[in-house]
Amino acid sequence: MRRLNRKKTLNLMKELDAFPKVPESYVETSVSGGTVSLIAFTTIAFLTVMEFTVYRDTWMKYEYEVDKDFTSKLRINIDITVAMRCQYVGADVLDLAETMVASADGLIYEPVIFDLSPQQKEWQRMLQLIQSRLQEEHSLQDVIFKSAFKSASTALPPREDNSLQSPDACRIHGHLYVNKVAGNFHITVGKAIPHPRGHAHLAALVSHESYNFSHRIDHLSFGELIPGIINPLDGTEKIASDHNQMFQYFITIVPTKLHTYKISAETHQFSVTERERVINHAAGSHGVSGIFMKYDISSLMVTVTEEHMPFWQFLVRLCGIIGGIFSTTGILHGFGRFVAEVIFCRFRLGSSKSTSVPLPDGHTSNHLPLSTDNSTH
Repeated sequence: MRRLNRKKTLNLMKELDAFPKVPESYVETSVSGGTVSLIAFTTIAFLTVMEFTVYRDTWMKYEYEVDKDFTSKLRINIDITVAMRCQYVGADVLDLAETMVASADGLIYEPVIFDLSPQQKEWQRMLQLIQSRLQEEHSLQDVIFKSAFKSASTALPPREDNSLQSPDACRIHGHLYVNKVAGNFHITVGKAIPHPRGHAHLAALVSHESYNFSHRIDHLSFGELIPGIINPLDGTEKIASDHNQMFQYFITIVPTKLHTYKISAETHQFSVTERERVINHAAGSHGVSGIFMKYDISSLMVTVTEEHMPFWQFLVRLCGIIGGIFSTTGILHGFGRFVAEVIFCRFRLGSSKSTSVPLPDGHTSNHLPLSTDNSTH
């Protein structure tokens, strides 16, 4: 009884077979079919490797929404070197809410040498090269996002030459927390002092001849400090051509949430435009000598997420490649054989046309001559 049920089950499974087997005696092989099969297998192998490479790769997905966080503080990370002594310059922030944040709240004034050592010059040259490539190929920004926290530090390396030259510049570095409103971070002559109507800088005791706002921006970012991220102003160097030089940077900040397979952080991207001019009150060019970074915060927030192809999608694409190539090559092979048979049949018909046979009465016969067997002669 069990054998009978098992036999019925096997017969039922045979009837459900969607892949009928063709006896080998019915299968005809050919050189052209073998050549096409070899081409098909090679193409399948190549496309499978390429598809696996795509499957292993990831891409960045950008989503936009309104930034509803207006109560938190904005962190400004600063590392700027000015070609003046530290006692001659002062840095602070003044925002639209008339809130002043002094540099003493988080910035360090360090006397340094403005000229870079050979190793530092090489670092700056490479950083400027990367900046130029980023402006031409925006897709490189995705590579930087993926390599965050994994790449080498983008900070200026320390001097390796142990120069005995006395410091002639001031490195202002550290971070400040400000309100999430538009503001102005500036470095100008004299230390900042509080004022009932705003703020002022004590510049009367500084000689006008000592003004030199040549500067180098080794790092400027907003939000959480993420090693490996290169910001638009990193590596910028400006040389003042006059004592009364004003450098202005107009910055638009975009809050950004970064989610990759390695990190999850809240940072800020920004774009910047630059302007510089010489202060000359007689010519109508008014202002104050110094470095001014006027920033504004966008109301939109960008969420950058690293995505990966699902495994099921990889299998579907792989099946599509294998089935599609087999179907396409089969159709092309069949069409090629059809064309070849048509051409060769016409050639055979042309070569086998009837030949003229002369008759004794002068007429010709267009009938084909009967073939004879030489063995009967």
